[in-house]
Amino acid sequence: MTILEENDTLYLREVTQDDWSQLHEYASQEDVCKFQPWGPNKEEDSRFFISQAIRDWERRHRSRFVFAIVLKETDSIIGNIEMNITDWDGVGEIGFVIHHEHWGKGFATQAVELMMKHSFEKCELHRLAASCDPRNQPSIRVLEKAGMVQEGLLRKDILIKGQWRDSCILGILKNEWLEKQTSV
Repeated sequence: MTILEENDTLYLREVTQDDWSQLHEYASQEDVCKFQPWGPNKEEDSRFFISQAIRDWERRHRSRFVFAIVLKETDSIIGNIEMNITDWDGVGEIGFVIHHEHWGKGFATQAVELMMKHSFEKCELHRLAASCDPRNQPSIRVLEKAGMVQEGLLRKDILIKGQWRDSCILGILKNEWLEKQTSV
């Protein structure tokens, strides 16, 4: 197991086939996937997600990075975070899911910050974006705490679970992220 990014509390690593049950524990919960285009997952959905993530990291020209968010204290998976390169000129988009038992403890913000580090340093991206349902204020706060700024609102741009949804767009540029690192 290779740790890709870490801080004092968490580390990010590639997902493995053995992770499916820990992932399924939160991905099968209605409240966790309320604003997601997927879920709640059945067992086969969680297994398929892991298989696809592993297949994607084995690609020669990798554009999708799915990492387990692991709490160091217990060495247990508390969520997952994903970055997709959307433009090979240096643009990516991130998304995350955290087990509801770990909401409000700062873990999501830390995971986003670790993914930003990976995206800007190792993948050499210029810009990271995230889209979020405007009703999902806790996720918007997480992204803002990590340094992203709201850039706009796309009206009824995505069909999720049979309903058109607005998307709040947030973003951060590499130079903004670097400035934040030097001011800490």
